[in-house]
Amino acid sequence: MEESVPPGSSARLFEHNNALVEEAFRGGEFDDIDAASELSETDFFRAITSGKVLDQLADTYPSPCLKHDVPLWVYIAGDISLRFHAVHSFFAFPYVVRSGGMVDAFGPAMGHKATHPQTGDVSLHCAGFNQKNDYDRQTPCDQDYLRKTARKTDAGRLMTWFNRDVVGIFKSHQAFDPEGIFIGDATYLFVPDNPGYEGSSRLLFDEHNHPVDGTKLSPQQQRRCVWRRCYKLITLIHTNRKREFFLYAAVAVVAGKDHECPPLYRMVEQFVQFHGKGIIKLLILDRGFLDGSSIGRCKQEWGIDVLIPARRDMDIYEDVVGLAKAGLLDFRPWTPAPPPAHPVPVHRPESIRKREEARQRTLAQRKAQAGADSKASAPALTPARSEVAAVAAVRTFSSCPVPLDAIVNREIDAAGREDYWVLLSTAPVTDPALARQDYALRTTIEERHRQLKCFSDLEKFSSRCFNLVVNQVVFVLLTYSLLQWHLLRLGREELNSRTRTRTLELLRPTKTVILLYHKDYVACLSPLEHQELVLTLEEPARKSILSKTRALRRSQAHQLANPRPP
Repeated sequence: MEESVPPGSSARLFEHNNALVEEAFRGGEFDDIDAASELSETDFFRAITSGKVLDQLADTYPSPCLKHDVPLWVYIAGDISLRFHAVHSFFAFPYVVRSGGMVDAFGPAMGHKATHPQTGDVSLHCAGFNQKNDYDRQTPCDQDYLRKTARKTDAGRLMTWFNRDVVGIFKSHQAFDPEGIFIGDATYLFVPDNPGYEGSSRLLFDEHNHPVDGTKLSPQQQRRCVWRRCYKLITLIHTNRKREFFLYAAVAVVAGKDHECPPLYRMVEQFVQFHGKGIIKLLILDRGFLDGSSIGRCKQEWGIDVLIPARRDMDIYEDVVGLAKAGLLDFRPWTPAPPPAHPVPVHRPESIRKREEARQRTLAQRKAQAGADSKASAPALTPARSEVAAVAAVRTFSSCPVPLDAIVNREIDAAGREDYWVLLSTAPVTDPALARQDYALRTTIEERHRQLKCFSDLEKFSSRCFNLVVNQVVFVLLTYSLLQWHLLRLGREELNSRTRTRTLELLRPTKTVILLYHKDYVACLSPLEHQELVLTLEEPARKSILSKTRALRRSQAHQLANPRPP
């Protein structure tokens, strides 16, 4: 027996019987038809409910209400459904829920679709919900309920819920990899220049979107800068060396002017408090998180090794580079590992082609501008080969209480010019090439931020209220992490590095089936099998099928055209 939910009906049990349904279809008889892909919203919601994940999310949610007219799991599922479709305005909920798979996934628990015999209007009969509305329901709950619940939920409690309870749910389902690799990073979330955005900051940014101090810039440099209003998003993400998944493990949203270092280490400390030691084994950071005492705490108190680059103005950098220039280090060639293989697309979508062309034009303009600004300076070094060497137990990072191994990286261009950069590790380095390769994983979190901004519209906030800003961020990260976990369980981990839209495009052609319903039976056919079945119908059966198909099409079109209450 296989559970299936045909469109426009409540959940039922349908027996999988291709032969019986095909025979009925050849006689001109069928009840409904649907198409299913390997990844649909219905499949996604069924996956997170089969393991009681949705129930656990609802049980732990920091609800601001003492009494609920609508079950909390419905609120959470509705918020996730919006983010699944990359839509953030709650006004879109009636359209999203009726065109998506939420109602079909939950069946009678969510509601039962009913069509009025005279008017043809479609309404939703919901058991266990409030009955305050004097009209037939078009959605399981009103969009105002979602908005009000999100607005009343305190932003600080919501972030704690994600960092403690949501991540705890992932832990209970063995979602953490034994390699224990975590990456921390910060990114700016830009908003319109409106002081009404609660908790935001107005900062001066250069042409590369880096904050700058205007008092230290020349008039020419100042002309290339712009004032922008922003928040700062600080995140901790979990992955492995094969880059098979990317799970958000902690989140903090602060004012744009706040430094990212204290919140990041506070999230690491809370992670250990909430989930125990031994899960985070390696923490990869960029130089913005250089803090000797915090790095020492990670090693001494929490058993976490830190891999982080040194600044050029640090004593430890000058010491180890001095050893390199004196010829006292044993350098070895370093070659980057090949990038993970991706499925080869049959064609490149037009939207992706246009976006990439625009990106290349922008990069060319920036390169030309940078070249014009640096005519008087020496040409930049373009590495022709890279070499690595290790220095053990260096103690010239005075604020760090633990010795550090240094990975010295030497870049040599075609003209023989040398440049150095240094990685610091609290773990003993036996293979400097492997340590450098591990540090290359840091760019994966930057790519995740880019994907969420460009393909999930993370920065398109529908409200200036800080609680709603944080709600959008938290549920986007939650939905993204749940989707990553879902794909990993499907055995499609190679898609986890792709954008949300590209993942859906690549999944659709891989395993598409036509679901054909007759009475209490369902047939699962490939598109070609269904086409062959239709083309071999006798004329009386063909006319009957055509008539029924047209009636179903008109019914579905009516349902989509009337998504809101009268």
